[in-house]
Amino acid sequence: MNTLTKAFAAYNPTDELKPYEFHRRVPREDDVQIEILYCGVCHSDLHQVRNEWGGSLYPMVPGHEIIGRVVQVGSKVTKFRKGDLAGVGVFVDSCRKCPNCLNNYENYCDEGMTGTYNGYERDGKTLAQGGYSTQIVVQENYVFHIRDNGNLAAIAPLLCAGITTYSPLRYAQVSPGMKVAVLGLGGLGHMGVKFAVSFGAEVTVISHSPSKKADALWLGAHDFLLGSDTAAMTARRNYFDVILDTVSANHDLEKYLNLLRLHGKLLLVGLPAEQPALNPFTLITNRRSIIGSMIGGLKETQEMLDYCAANHITADVEVIPMQQINNAYERLLKNDVRYRFVIDLASLKK
Repeated sequence: MNTLTKAFAAYNPTDELKPYEFHRRVPREDDVQIEILYCGVCHSDLHQVRNEWGGSLYPMVPGHEIIGRVVQVGSKVTKFRKGDLAGVGVFVDSCRKCPNCLNNYENYCDEGMTGTYNGYERDGKTLAQGGYSTQIVVQENYVFHIRDNGNLAAIAPLLCAGITTYSPLRYAQVSPGMKVAVLGLGGLGHMGVKFAVSFGAEVTVISHSPSKKADALWLGAHDFLLGSDTAAMTARRNYFDVILDTVSANHDLEKYLNLLRLHGKLLLVGLPAEQPALNPFTLITNRRSIIGSMIGGLKETQEMLDYCAANHITADVEVIPMQQINNAYERLLKNDVRYRFVIDLASLKK
């Protein structure tokens, strides 16, 4: 019999999330069943709940920053045992046979990865449901090993915000002596600062909010640049090797490209609603490039989790009960969180 799962779901793009119950599949021979302990709240949850990217499927149980404990394993599972801590990120399957999948880039699967929620599983008919729920069943290769650092809630956002910033910084080979700017200091940005600092770079936070300066320096940034200060921005032209752009609001890319030196890279991980305009002369000057990046593959995500455990890196979080999710969404729209909401799923089990 399928396992009854308690959750909160969006039933349409306009109403608040409400309690919902559904059945997870019985674990197959290579599946891991996980009791969910914590789930981070990503801004993309809000976008998809409200159908702001189009194509949303309802009822929708969001959540793709999942930390839990294994309660059952299939007969052929070799990587996990009952009682292990485990994590699930942005996707739960892929085709497993295309060149990208075979080269540890499952996130760029040619057939499209299977999202943890708001999409269909590989059978084409089962609606995948996410981590705002009491449990989840996932094929073992798409589950990550988690080390207990005493604050599991602070590990949950690493499954999206962490890998989303770690992967492009590694791709750009950020290393000691490089000058890195992090544009935006939110859920993604604060992780970008932590990683860039840990990689040995000289890190500057760029923000339009003067109030973010104290937090930027507290997080380890070496400098702060106010984006609206024209003189200060002009003084940093041709200065940075890398800019990690985490901003999801509409903004002028050209303004920041001008800050890049020869062979400078703008790493784009934020998703503005409108397509930005761009003057190609800004790119050909200094042979600058814009590089998009979308989370990371399975191997790199586990590497990131292990790196964070070894270097004591976690997200800064505010833990909430499931029943406060709608209020959390409203606060998220106001940037009223430092820096990631995480749901304690024990609140659904009472």
